[in-house]
Amino acid sequence: MEPPKGERPTAAARLSRRGLFGIAGLGGAAAGLAAGFLGHDAVAASAAPPAADSPVVPFHGDHQAGITTPAQDRLHMAAFDVTTTRREELIQLLKDWTRAAEALTEGRPAGATGAVDGPYGAPPEDTGEALDLNAGKLTLTFGFGAGLFEKDGAARFGLDGRRPEALIDLPHFPGDDLDPARSGGDLVVQACADDPQVAVHAIRNLARIGFGKVRVRWSQLGFGRTSSTTRAQQTPRNLFGFKDGTNNLKVEDDQLLDQHVWATAGRPEDAWLAGGSYLVARRIRMHIETWDRTSLGEQEGLIGRTKGTGAPLSGGEEFTEPDFARQGKGGKPLIPLDSHMRMAHPSRNSGVRMLRRGYNYTDGSDGVGHLDAGLFFIAFVTDPRSHYVPMQMAMAKGDTLAVEYLKHTGSGLFAVPGGVKPGGFIGDGLFR
Repeated sequence: MEPPKGERPTAAARLSRRGLFGIAGLGGAAAGLAAGFLGHDAVAASAAPPAADSPVVPFHGDHQAGITTPAQDRLHMAAFDVTTTRREELIQLLKDWTRAAEALTEGRPAGATGAVDGPYGAPPEDTGEALDLNAGKLTLTFGFGAGLFEKDGAARFGLDGRRPEALIDLPHFPGDDLDPARSGGDLVVQACADDPQVAVHAIRNLARIGFGKVRVRWSQLGFGRTSSTTRAQQTPRNLFGFKDGTNNLKVEDDQLLDQHVWATAGRPEDAWLAGGSYLVARRIRMHIETWDRTSLGEQEGLIGRTKGTGAPLSGGEEFTEPDFARQGKGGKPLIPLDSHMRMAHPSRNSGVRMLRRGYNYTDGSDGVGHLDAGLFFIAFVTDPRSHYVPMQMAMAKGDTLAVEYLKHTGSGLFAVPGGVKPGGFIGDGLFR
């Protein structure tokens, strides 16, 4: 008997699996394990959707989970370089990751034998640190970087001509100080959960499954989501102490999501992107110590909002539309011309919007007495050429907050395939 969705197997369940293996016999163990695992998946896929308060977020759907899903509290994102050169091995990896993701997001261990039910003389199929924990609302979102399609000017994995036109090489923005070891990647996995150990466990096991085919290029832990993706969530605060993402797109904004988040397949070759998006990741270090010596008045002027309520400096409450024309003493605009909010507002950026779901991070100190801390910016957009590059270029030049208090140290852009159907695998349309 399988445990309820979101609960990890009990000892009794593990015993029943041992019993099954015993019946199969040692000679047919491999086939028996595979059949048992796939059989469980078929049952799980046909099960009723989890309750609203369930720790399980469904893995299958038209869109990948982890985009409009209510933002969880913790992040572990990892980018991978693909080391195999064989197309069939890449496809098998994506199939193996899909099966593992189906299990992990339901609170089950990776592999048919998990952490403790495998052969005593072999490494376990699951690393085990999430035993006794529930699914924690884990979502796993997968994306493909430009390096998956071509490398050193040559196509890879038979994907000649399949790189989407919008999957560009991001330009150098003023002030960028990018570390190659924190940038790029052929594949990316965003693991979000309400339990940090669940998110770390997921990435660790996907990396273990990919041994010999991929290697981790960079990874980033995050905490304290810096955006809300549903109106039921309170607007969180970033490490500058201000509310962040007040005007973020929400799951309730169906038409705006279609317009600004979900990718469109402009060419027949891009049909695999239907229901997908583009993920922009930027590691943004904040100059915490300088900020902490800045007056409250200057801080609010740099942001364009009050620190307490998050209301625009032109008046009202947090969600009041800013009045950029309203003037104060001496005829100066109440919301400064170089404020972050004014520079990022859709009215200044051809009306484009994005769905952000970034996280705060701290990675210790830099060795000279400063915290290495900031924002791990994540945004999902329909096309980075129109919905990210122009805005970031303008802010890198004219947003005083960005110029004086922020430094971008890592970067990545990935095409996110649409959701996985039961029986399918991640990005399967790309390989047809």
